[in-house]
Amino acid sequence: MNAIPSHPSQHASSSNTAGAATASNAPIEPVYRPEFVLEPVQAELSSIQRPLSTFETLYRLSWLRKTVILCVLAIIWEIYGRWLDNALLFPSFTDTVAAFASGLTSGVLLLRAAVSLKTLLIGYGIGIALAAVLTTVAISSKIGNDLLETLTAMFNPLPAIALLPLALIWFGLGNGSVIFVLVHSVLWAVALNTHSGFRGVSKTLRMVGQNYGLKRFALVQHVLIPAAFPSILTGLKVGWAFAWRTLIAAELVFGVSSGSGGLGWYIFENRNSLETANVFAGLFFVILIGLAVENLLFARIEKRTLHRWGMQH
Repeated sequence: MNAIPSHPSQHASSSNTAGAATASNAPIEPVYRPEFVLEPVQAELSSIQRPLSTFETLYRLSWLRKTVILCVLAIIWEIYGRWLDNALLFPSFTDTVAAFASGLTSGVLLLRAAVSLKTLLIGYGIGIALAAVLTTVAISSKIGNDLLETLTAMFNPLPAIALLPLALIWFGLGNGSVIFVLVHSVLWAVALNTHSGFRGVSKTLRMVGQNYGLKRFALVQHVLIPAAFPSILTGLKVGWAFAWRTLIAAELVFGVSSGSGGLGWYIFENRNSLETANVFAGLFFVILIGLAVENLLFARIEKRTLHRWGMQH
């Protein structure tokens, strides 16, 4: 019987298999690759990585920016005063500074400022105390909440200066009338902001305090006040501003009547004497005291409370 001839592809596959077997038995030579040493390339600094310039470093200082603004305003004041050339109508900045330095040297400005600040602190303190009582009662009961909202809606829009005639009738001439209008100007601003801050505290924090057994005054002291402190501080700042300008306005009236007073009386007295430079010096001192309280006292409180607690950036 004749054998069937094999296909040519079978011969090729068998030969390939034999070659592969032979190759697998041969030793594998390692592959040597040349070494390349690359020096690191210094990438260009981005806007975030590059160091700040001198201008950018100085621009980040808040006190320096505010100082530049004040200097620009002083230069504009000086230019306008010299252009007008009428010291009786509008003294220049240098004339005002000279009158201010004279008032400080003689001690008159310091004495009047001490009288104003003493009266202001009394009225400011009483206003804060009453606001604390009202907001505590308001947060503790629905009737107290309705009472505070009603009183705030009634008296907060009422200007404190409008109560001067009533204060004159009830308390007569002197510090009692001034303190009365100061309390009115402070009370509603502080109470409104504090109450808004208390209402903004989450229910979770309230429940945590209640679970620890805190009720009413203890809950307000340990939970609500720390949580609502940004709003409380805002109310204190607004109340300070209202009280300061109300005090000056009230002294313009009561100082004339009683013959004594603080910075408001000093301003009015020099206005009657046509000492316009001294009038501007009194106003300049009022502004300086306001800036000092805002940027030293309240800024320090914010730094030690809100910034430390992480409540502001």
